Amino acid sequence: MRLRIADCGLRIAGLLIAAFLFACADGAGSSKPSVENTPVLKTDAEKEDKTKKTAFDGERAFNHVKAQVEFGPHPAGSPAIEKTREYIVRELKGYGLKTTLDEFAENTPRGKIKFKNVIAELPGESPDVVIIASHYDTKPFKEFTFVGANDGGSSTGALLEIARVMAAESQPGNQDAGRKRKFTYWFVFFDGEEAFCHEWSECLNGNDHTYGSRYMVERLKKEKQLGSVKAMILLDMIGDRDLTVPREGGSSQWLVEAIWGTAGRLGHAKEFPDRPFEVGDDDHMPFLRAGVPAVDVIDFEYGSSPGENDYWHTKEDTLDKISPRSLKIIGDVILLSLPRIETQIR
Repeated sequence: MRLRIADCGLRIAGLLIAAFLFACADGAGSSKPSVENTPVLKTDAEKEDKTKKTAFDGERAFNHVKAQVEFGPHPAGSPAIEKTREYIVRELKGYGLKTTLDEFAENTPRGKIKFKNVIAELPGESPDVVIIASHYDTKPFKEFTFVGANDGGSSTGALLEIARVMAAESQPGNQDAGRKRKFTYWFVFFDGEEAFCHEWSECLNGNDHTYGSRYMVERLKKEKQLGSVKAMILLDMIGDRDLTVPREGGSSQWLVEAIWGTAGRLGHAKEFPDRPFEVGDDDHMPFLRAGVPAVDVIDFEYGSSPGENDYWHTKEDTLDKISPRSLKIIGDVILLSLPRIETQIR
């Protein structure tokens, strides 16, 4: 502006200066938008609405966790897991989802046990499948009462709510009524993830765990259906009030990038830190070993202080350690990751 004032002053004199300056200033203002009105180019990440949320209800998910805790310890083969399973099936059918039980029996350190995976299906435009999964059994302990609010309960509660939200999209009265997702979705609740022996690899030559997921992979192989499973997303231990989900190093990288990238754009980089972590084994591993892309979304820092895991597999894994907010963050991140995941499936 100072340069324009000098130019005008050289051309005129006396009392005409003020009038001419006004005209110059007015002309200058109209030739170019002000800084405030100039659109700022943003990157794709900046364009993402960090306040964007989904219909996922953290309180509803929390109430599902509460219901499981009230059934008490429910390890595979127990009467309490029957009640837990009945609750899960009732909820899924209430959402209008076709729900089946995948039953099988396996030898365990405690003899032959009957297991039942629960599978709910949401049909898509393609018969190819994306699985979102949790385990719903709790680890058996003789020394104390283990209700597994986080380990088993939180992921199962979140998965039920994810299933409700996705099923509701196709219900009459919804703004997206009749819209099908690109892929068919299976919401899978695995039985028998936990080891019967104290340590994960202590018994059965290291195979005393992940009974349900290992069985499902082998069954799909035999039925020549495994090739239709294009991605598997596992949730495990995701209800911690101090939610911290680092990148699981054994997972498929493109799935990790899709989920953690979405979390960052939603403003949840603190809860989904960009640092590596290896869980070693979980229900995603049988799928990975069979060539199916899979990711484990797990908070293995579940303890009395940051970085600790001293609540895991103890009597301290109780409902007061679980947060509806954490469940909501997980639900939003997973649901909003799905479009990106779908575009990368070939």
